[in-house]
Amino acid sequence: MMPNSTTNMTKWETVIGLEIHTQLKTKSKLFAGTDTNYGAQPNTQVSLLEAAIPGTLPVFNEKVLRYAIRFGLAVDAKIIAKESRFDRKNYFYPDSPKAYQITQLNHPIVEHGKLVIETENGEEKTIRINRAHIEEDAGKSIHDKYVQFSAIDLNRCGTPLIEIVSEPDLSSAKEAVAYMRGIHTIVTHLGICDGNLQEGSFRCDANVSVRPVGQKELGTRTELKNINSFRFVEKAINVEIKRQIKILEAGGKITQETRLYDAEKNETRPMRSKEEANDYRYFPDPDLLPVVIDQAYIDHEKQFIPEFPAQKIKRYTQQLGIKADDATIIAYDKDLADFFDDTLKLLQKAQVKTATNMLLGEFSALLNANDAKITENHLNAKQFAGLLESLAEGVISHKIAKTVLEKMWDTSKQASEIIQQEGLAQVSDSSELEAMV
Repeated sequence: MMPNSTTNMTKWETVIGLEIHTQLKTKSKLFAGTDTNYGAQPNTQVSLLEAAIPGTLPVFNEKVLRYAIRFGLAVDAKIIAKESRFDRKNYFYPDSPKAYQITQLNHPIVEHGKLVIETENGEEKTIRINRAHIEEDAGKSIHDKYVQFSAIDLNRCGTPLIEIVSEPDLSSAKEAVAYMRGIHTIVTHLGICDGNLQEGSFRCDANVSVRPVGQKELGTRTELKNINSFRFVEKAINVEIKRQIKILEAGGKITQETRLYDAEKNETRPMRSKEEANDYRYFPDPDLLPVVIDQAYIDHEKQFIPEFPAQKIKRYTQQLGIKADDATIIAYDKDLADFFDDTLKLLQKAQVKTATNMLLGEFSALLNANDAKITENHLNAKQFAGLLESLAEGVISHKIAKTVLEKMWDTSKQASEIIQQEGLAQVSDSSELEAMV
């Protein structure tokens, strides 16, 4: 139930830590060669290992290691482990036939990173990242397809994840969303995760507690499990904060437990009592050797670290004179920014403003009207730059440029070809004008 409006929020402060599960964009699973394609028929992408057939052994997917290192570099991690190890997390649940999950408890690949977010009052705040460790995903339980029983789809079982664990440095639901968006931006721009929240490739658990203002000791926390929307993260945390405060102000105690957020009722409800590490009986996986790398291996991955949006915005505004709002729109859309940068390489600096205006104006309108993505290759950067060159040279007017752009979209022809074939060039030579008269 929603707490009543008499709750005094000013007497309490919130402490939040997030655990973000990022499904890695690999073609095969963490310890088997099985495909990881989303949307396949249930239980058609399951190896003997994931089905827990006796005698099968895990084989580590090196691509996962490289992706984890890139994440560590991107968050300026103090530790990218030269030796990391895998452990078994033991539990019984139908979506995990082995009855354990392979993860990293004591020797994670990444430790002590950081992410700077912007708070509600516009100030910068550094959020510490405790660790990022490699682990395998579980299968999927389906409870709403059949009336009398639940179904299990093991296709997701064994899919590689990195779980990114923050320190409890977040103080509000809005800060939690800002941090989550920041991590989302990093993993999608790195290209290690598609970031699709609806398909579950980027999801979040939120650990939430409250305490009286000024108290140093942390309150009892609850964990909100598997939230797969930025909007729901904010709503779930806010409703849980109010629930906890209401209980404490009534003289009650908070139970440490895992809770689920019900979006329809806008409330959280108990799922299970919160386990501690010893409940899972962790022990080193006897089938997997330690992963040992050297500094040269880590240094090799630095070449894959891209220019992130904040850096792009700074370059666009300070070096190219693009308006901050326009720079932000472009920079946070990776595909749009890649297209824009490829276009700029073919243009003079004086054409940047026109390129920006047409990209965010006529070109974006064309994409929206056709429900298309810029990566679908209706037009490439060279074609777009050719159109802008014709405009800059006065061959066509801005009005005609829009017409040419639409014809380029439909035919994939070069701007110069369309202008010549359809006689769209402006006549600026006085002798030609006199001859026409």
